[in-house]
Amino acid sequence: MTKEDLIHQIIDVLARAGFAISDRCNIRPRSFDVAARKGEILILCKALFNIDGLNEETAREMKYLAEYLGGSAIVVGAKTRDQMLEDSVVYMRYDILSLNVQTLNDYFNENIPPLVSAAPGGLYVSMEGNTLKKARIDKSMSLGTLATMVGVSRRTISKYEEEGMDASIDVVLQLEDIFGVELARPINILNSYGSRKLRKKTESDAENQITPVRPMPEDLILNTISMLGYDVLPTTQAPFKAISRDKSSVILTGVSEFNTTVIKRAHLMSSISCVTHTKSVFIINGHSKIKSVENTVLIEKKELDKINDSQELLDFIEERKENDDENKGVF
Repeated sequence: MTKEDLIHQIIDVLARAGFAISDRCNIRPRSFDVAARKGEILILCKALFNIDGLNEETAREMKYLAEYLGGSAIVVGAKTRDQMLEDSVVYMRYDILSLNVQTLNDYFNENIPPLVSAAPGGLYVSMEGNTLKKARIDKSMSLGTLATMVGVSRRTISKYEEEGMDASIDVVLQLEDIFGVELARPINILNSYGSRKLRKKTESDAENQITPVRPMPEDLILNTISMLGYDVLPTTQAPFKAISRDKSSVILTGVSEFNTTVIKRAHLMSSISCVTHTKSVFIINGHSKIKSVENTVLIEKKELDKINDSQELLDFIEERKENDDENKGVF
């Protein structure tokens, strides 16, 4: 299987599940390959034949983009190290959940969530601790007796019940057989450990992430947008230069002098913005020959300098889109 095959399979699975899918991000480097939405579910998906190819910088950007856009970041791959990814098993790489195409299909098209997670030392299952405790008490069985039957310590059984500690597959199967109840907790791939951890640390980390470090023209432009009242998250591997967010809107933000690459990026940004339900703007440092590319509005820096706040920027975007649509309709 090639990466092209993998991407086509991912798109096919998501399309059959009813997702709207953006154009592929075919500009290098790229933190994700496609954005996909179904109702309130938004996914930023990266395809990697070997999931160990995910580096920390890319994972960090995927997490921040997903957080800003209100979605989830996942990696879909085929192998890890020298073995293929197993079906119904999830893997973590830099707090990004990774899985194979079959597991993705089972989750979205068959409504079968994965139960097993891979970790150093083997495969593990998260248990419903309260269910285990109730089943044990209903059978009037002590912690010590159950621990002896399963071959673990009394303290371990207590942790299963009170702290939801993960257990090996063999232990879970033994416990389910003893009590005749299902104990394995399904894994929500849209609410992974990585996503929960991110929400706890986003406020402090994002502050460090968005601080400009180079006195480049694009940094000055992003600073101007920040002065309008936006939180601005610069990117290094996305087709846009930043995401700008205030209380009422999120804007995919490109920055560049006008050239042919701008048109290509603006087209891709437009497709992504339709899926992510965001605005799309390209700030042109200099003169722009066109006013918009599909849903992406192009604004010259001198026009941006005349705008006073975030609402005025939104009004400018909508007015330009309307005027440009009307002008195109004339021809």
